[in-house]
Parts: sequence; structure tokens; C-alpha cells
Amino acid sequence: MKKLIITAALTGAEVTRDQHPALPVSPQEIGVAAAECAAAGAAMVHVHARNPDGSPTQDQEVYRQIIAEVRARCDVIVQVSTGGAVDMTAQERLAPVSLKPEMATLSMGSVNFGDDVFMNHPDDMAEFAKTFKAYGVRPELEIFDSGMLTTAKRWLAKGWLDSPAHFDLVLGVPGAMAGTPQALMYLVSELPAQSTWTVAGIGAAQLPLATLAMLMGGHVRVGFEDNVFYRKGELANSNAQLVARVARIAAELDRPLATPDEARALLGIR
Repeated sequence: MKKLIITAALTGAEVTRDQHPALPVSPQEIGVAAAECAAAGAAMVHVHARNPDGSPTQDQEVYRQIIAEVRARCDVIVQVSTGGAVDMTAQERLAPVSLKPEMATLSMGSVNFGDDVFMNHPDDMAEFAKTFKAYGVRPELEIFDSGMLTTAKRWLAKGWLDSPAHFDLVLGVPGAMAGTPQALMYLVSELPAQSTWTVAGIGAAQLPLATLAMLMGGHVRVGFEDNVFYRKGELANSNAQLVARVARIAAELDRPLATPDEARALLGIR
């Protein structure tokens, strides 16, 4: 099997310090958490920015600081979020792409998201894809439901997205596709040839789907954005603790971990 890419989703837009006191919020805290995850085996970090009061922001300057803090400590791929938060405009969400990060997320449709709706109008998605190409940013196509994968395949066939694509299969969001083995296996069976993929299991789905993905030859995302618990009722000590568990399981399954540069090669990042 190909080497395993572990992505650490460090902060997200919804988790609060009330839910986990160790949530990294400031650029410096995010940089430290990234370095800890790199030492534990992560090749990529997925980052959301926060204001000093903990509220989510897509402010370009805050992302610039985050990228600099990560770069000062380790060589992981920094993947910025264009999902932002559900109440943000498309223009707000797109702002950090102009910093030319190596990678950024591109959501492939709208979805019910807990008590909210995560809106992605086709015109906005097209503008995102065009902007990614203009700045040379490698997209990770975010799939929350099977219809989003159908859309992504249609866009790939039309040349609106570059092939081969990299997908993040986000499973277990309330209102979206369930975090079950059956859901993961179905989506993987429908992926275009030569695609690479990662699974992000939400909440209790994180560990079982991560283990299944490793067996299936996929890659894994873990971290506080998706799950703050190590096991039921027990908060994880850090993002790095969640990464280290995946690294141990990968060793038992004979899936060697990709270094950041090996991950760049696997993902087609120039």
C-alpha cells in the first residue's frame, strides 16, 4: 500500500474552549499544535483561523500569521479552510487563498449542517475553483454527501477541476452522510480512477473510519475540529495524541507514514 498521509484538523470553526480547554486558538498556539502533530506523524495540518475572542475568522492577515507560525516550527503541508463558518459570505471564505497556500479545501455542494445550512452556490463554487487555479493552490474536494461526489465527477469531466483529484470524505455531520463503514465504502467505490482520498470521521466515527480507511488504502484526518474525545467520556490531551494513535495503528497494519515531502508527491503538490 502507499504510504499513509495523516492530516491533523487542529481547530475548526465550531469547537470552543468550553468544550476543550486545550483548543489551539491563536496563531502561535496553532503553530505549536502543528509541530506537535508533525512530531507524532502528521504530514499535513488543516487550519481554521480564530479571532482573539475565539470566534471564527477568514481574515487574510490571521491566516498569514498562522502559516508563518507553522512554517517556523515544521515542514507539514498547510491546508487552509475555505469552509470558514456557516454564516460567512463566499467572498470572506475565499480570502486566504490569495496567500497561495499549498492546499485549500473546496466544498462541492450545500448541506444541512447540524442546526444550520452550509451554503455553496454553484456560481460561488466555480469562482473558488477558478481562484484556486489562478493562485496555483491544490484543492481538496470536500464531500459531505453522495450528491457532492456526483457534482465533483461532473466538474472533473468538464475540465473545471484538474485530474487526478484529491477528496476528503467527511462522514458523520448531523444532516449529512452517516459516519458508517457502508457510507465510506460506497463513496470510495464511486471515486474517479487515480483519485486519492482521506476520510474525516466526525465524533465517535473518527477512530473506526480511520482504521477502515487505512485498511482500504486511503488516508486519514483526525483532530479537535472533528472530535475532541480520545474515548467516550475522556477528552484527548491534544491533537497530537489523536495523531499518535493513528500512527500506532498504521504501524500494526504495515502502513508506513508519509513525510510531508512524500505527501506532496502523493497529492501532486508542486
